[in-house]
Amino acid sequence: GLNDGIRGMVDRLAEEGFLAIAPDLYFGEVAKDDGRAAELMNGMKTEVSVDIFAACTAWGKAHDRSSGKVAIMGFCMGGAMAFAASTHVKGLAAAVPFYGLPTATYLDAGAVGCPIQAHFAKTDDWAKPEKAEAFQKEVAAAGKSMELFVYDAGHAFMRAGDPTLFDATSAKMACVRATKFLHAHVG
Repeated sequence: GLNDGIRGMVDRLAEEGFLAIAPDLYFGEVAKDDGRAAELMNGMKTEVSVDIFAACTAWGKAHDRSSGKVAIMGFCMGGAMAFAASTHVKGLAAAVPFYGLPTATYLDAGAVGCPIQAHFAKTDDWAKPEKAEAFQKEVAAAGKSMELFVYDAGHAFMRAGDPTLFDATSAKMACVRATKFLHAHVG
């Protein structure tokens, strides 16, 4: 849900000069533990989320402070949704997924409509970097663009609020890369 970590990322993006919003895919609920987070994630409907992203994209393109270019970024389940949006939401300028892949239904290399910069962790049992590498090869074979960075870290290495997961070195490197990528594709 829209926890302090996501709010902090929106604030950081705004400080970089981006118009940043975070859609609430859990409709007001913020999970207090990993068990509830898993329940919410498993209950989420990808097609509904894709519709929400399409609406956010239209809103972002039309906003008077916008360059007219919209990117999507997500973490874990949000990373999977960023991949899904890159293949199902028209008009995106870029996608930046972090350690998440959707089901095959929403992962079609031939339908990728924007450049992707993906960030994964070497020691991740949920979002395996090998799967991201395989998808990157499919994207390249389809003539599309996908950068992939794999960090010497574990799943959720960007989660600053959790000292058991956060990897400051990897997070800093990923933020620099993602920000540069977004500036190049969104303005």
